[in-house]
Amino acid sequence: MSFGNGRVCEMEVLVLKLNAIQVLAMACFGAAMGLWLKRNLSILDRLNIPASICGGLVYALAALVLRDRFLNLEMDLTLRDILMVTFFTTIGASASLRLIRVGGIQVLWFFALATAGAVAQNALGVAVAAGTGLNPLLGLVCGSVALIGGPATALAFGGTFEELGLNGATTVGIAAATFGIVAGGLFGGHIGASLARKHKLKPSPSSVDPGTADEAVYEEKSAADTASPFHEGAESEHSPLFQNAIVVAVAMGIGTLISVLFERLGLILPAYVGAMIAAAALRNFDDRFGSLGISQHHLDSIGNIALQVFIVMALMTLRLWELVHLAGPMMLILVLQIGLMLVLCWVSFRLMGRDYDAAVMAGGYCGFGLGTTANAMACMDVVVKKYGPAPRAFIVIPLVGAFLIDFTNALLITLFMNLTRP
Repeated sequence: MSFGNGRVCEMEVLVLKLNAIQVLAMACFGAAMGLWLKRNLSILDRLNIPASICGGLVYALAALVLRDRFLNLEMDLTLRDILMVTFFTTIGASASLRLIRVGGIQVLWFFALATAGAVAQNALGVAVAAGTGLNPLLGLVCGSVALIGGPATALAFGGTFEELGLNGATTVGIAAATFGIVAGGLFGGHIGASLARKHKLKPSPSSVDPGTADEAVYEEKSAADTASPFHEGAESEHSPLFQNAIVVAVAMGIGTLISVLFERLGLILPAYVGAMIAAAALRNFDDRFGSLGISQHHLDSIGNIALQVFIVMALMTLRLWELVHLAGPMMLILVLQIGLMLVLCWVSFRLMGRDYDAAVMAGGYCGFGLGTTANAMACMDVVVKKYGPAPRAFIVIPLVGAFLIDFTNALLITLFMNLTRP
């Protein structure tokens, strides 16, 4: 940590420089602060605002108040970028063809619909932005980047969009993602319940408890998934968590080589896309031969830790002052995106069978189509607590919303970005 002086408008401003370890410590404290806020402000929990967003926004607001008045912060963000790649590598390693087979044909249909929805979100955003004389990339940020992608994707792509000339892209992305989380939480449960009431739908007599249905998604959770005790060196060396950490690290390394190849082809890609592709290949290799010991349970653990700390780190450097001149156009695009999602939910209901499970899935689709998978699960939970279990919905939605769509969404964003860049 070091201090310096800066001069802004003839006023001395203290500059605080933080190294990578100090930034990591602040980010972890911010995640803990977010958990405390959610425990004490029930509205944050009801709207499913992630704890990392809560804690990170506290830092962002503090930086806004202090900036150019009392204190400016300069941070070493090396670890932020590593954590970002780590998280998306675990997403790539979740793209298992075996998991798709667990949910059957309904997973494929819903995955196709969600992918088409991501294309529609991007097309709408780009069209509105271009039609109003703005940078088309703004519409892309307010499309599947921030909505289906959520805060992590918005933060991950923000730097790339800024390099392409969209000033304040990271700030716009996180603002749009936060808006989407709130909107998804407010509309999702209402959509599912309204469809159930309107069409007088009831659970199938063969329905089981949704909790047990959800466990089918993680059928490979076996004794090997249980974390080994760390009493002895040999045990820790062979623990499943350590094995999965090795796989993630190796995929990240291979991913850098894939990214170099894409760069030579003239494609602009976020740093993590190559790692996602490498991880997906390793996952399906392991599903076929069983030699790597990949466990979805431990992948989730690694990815979740990386994601929470990454989000806080990214929000610590969020430039909220750049949001003012883009607020109007951004709100126009986001309101239209809500209308589009209502249409997509209606299509989802009809495509998935027009039964009770399809109604619950429509609500879940709104949850992750505008916000996050946590939104989707909360929206469906509201419906099933009132009307009864929907086991098929609790298999399809987590598979598509938490694993599959993140993989294809990154590829779609990259495609649109290269097509619409100046």
